Amino acid sequence: MAWASAANRPGESYSYTNNFPYDPIVGNTPTTVAFVYSVASILFLLGGIGLTLFIIGRHPEWDWHSPQNGTTPWLPAQMTSPSQKALVKFVVFVAFLFIMQCLVGGGVAHMRADPTNFYGINLAEYFSSSLLRTFHLQAMIFWLATGFATGGLFLSRVLGGKEMPRQAPLTNILFAALAIVVFGSVLSEWDGLSGLWDGMTFWLGSQGWEYLEIGRAWQWLLIVGLLFWFFLVVRNTVPALKRPPVRKLSIMFLIAAFSIPFFYLPAVFVDNTTNYTIVDTWRFWIIHLWVEGFFELFATTMVALTFIELGLVSKQMGLRLIFLDAILIFMGGIIGTGHHWYFSGMTQPNMMLSSCFSALEVVPLVVLCVEAWSFRKTALLGPDQTMAKKFYWPLMFMLGVGFWNFIGAGVLGFLINMPIVSYFEVGTYLTSNHGHAAMFGVFGMLSLALCLMVLRESASDEVWAKAEKWIKCSFWGLNIGLMLMLVLSLMPAGFLQLWDAFSSGYWHARSVEFTNSGLLSFFGYFRMPGDLVFIFFGAIPFFIASWKVWRFNSKTSVK
Repeated sequence: MAWASAANRPGESYSYTNNFPYDPIVGNTPTTVAFVYSVASILFLLGGIGLTLFIIGRHPEWDWHSPQNGTTPWLPAQMTSPSQKALVKFVVFVAFLFIMQCLVGGGVAHMRADPTNFYGINLAEYFSSSLLRTFHLQAMIFWLATGFATGGLFLSRVLGGKEMPRQAPLTNILFAALAIVVFGSVLSEWDGLSGLWDGMTFWLGSQGWEYLEIGRAWQWLLIVGLLFWFFLVVRNTVPALKRPPVRKLSIMFLIAAFSIPFFYLPAVFVDNTTNYTIVDTWRFWIIHLWVEGFFELFATTMVALTFIELGLVSKQMGLRLIFLDAILIFMGGIIGTGHHWYFSGMTQPNMMLSSCFSALEVVPLVVLCVEAWSFRKTALLGPDQTMAKKFYWPLMFMLGVGFWNFIGAGVLGFLINMPIVSYFEVGTYLTSNHGHAAMFGVFGMLSLALCLMVLRESASDEVWAKAEKWIKCSFWGLNIGLMLMLVLSLMPAGFLQLWDAFSSGYWHARSVEFTNSGLLSFFGYFRMPGDLVFIFFGAIPFFIASWKVWRFNSKTSVK
């Protein structure tokens, strides 16, 4: 890696890594291309926003709005079918993993501020920093995916309108398989980093790649589980395929659902003998295209389907929104994936294309922000308030998705995607700043919104009244806590690190000497207010609400 960073490409004046990392002592300084295409990306951003808003302005019917003649909600007053009740424990599982991820994340943050002292305990003796980070990322992926899977099963059941034979037992089998993969992989990662598996660590322990730490054997089991989930979704949706009014919507829903297991398969294209450059290419396929692309397509489809099922928009408008958002998402997202490879061996044409097209990824997020008010009017202030009042908090969580999409994925994402900024900050606190705001703010809030849909449909008005105060607390606790986390800690620490990279070199900004310095440690500890609000007023109340509904369903099932 040191050779590739300093040795010039044949016939060129820059290295194989485009002169990354920044270190003037060895002659590594930003290339001219990094400056030029950073400016070009701004032009693409502003031009793309202007053109898109102009087109949408000419077609106001494309915006969120209630149907002129109203529609009949598909959702029944209360779904009490066996498979529906079976989904409630998935929500409790999501809430449990969410709390686990938050607590482990607090441990990771504390280790960064003070690696040897966790309130008098040397935490590193029991959990290494890399292990806690692995737990933090894997728990996040598991609870996000579980929430999406739960929402997919719920919406497919409503779309099909029929309880399929043995669907509840099959759903319980999926839950058991999910629990085995989650807890089995977590314990195996711990054992693997402890040296227990010896030569089998890659298969049973950790693969060692960020976001793909899960052992290969567990990864295959996860893929099988996702395919089994898709099979259950198809079973639920089959009756809808026979009804012409909803056939197109059902087909679009199944395509989006199939993309989740199918486009995760590239995760197994590489192994521990594959060249690092190839590994990193496919790893970022998973991070960028699977999570930020096909997950977002599935998310958009489910949001549109939810609005249709609540009777807030027509089927035609729902399909139009799905296609429009899909075009905008993939227009910049596919080529824009290359912004992860600016400095990992790709050539300068990659920097040219990916910097400009990744700027276009912000366009649909700006559109979502502009549409937020229309979304709110349609969902919460529309003419028919019956369904809006019933599903007020799920819709509020969806509104939060639009806000954080713009802030976390849009503003903070574009900031670090410009080549000249990425050159100095990649892998620093500004990356974490974007990651937390985008990953939880967008996918996390939507996953929780879908879980709340399941809870609301499974609870009577009396039970929901008992859980609602906890959900209200959770909504504001999560949003305020996340904002405090960014503003008080991650963002100022990121700009300080960026400043140091400019002045002392990238190596110094990433060194233990700097990251454990007084000011950086201060901002590390100053993350605590946001973390405490997020956990105690956000994650825990959500768990309490889901537990209350689950306990009620368990008691009624016994009776």
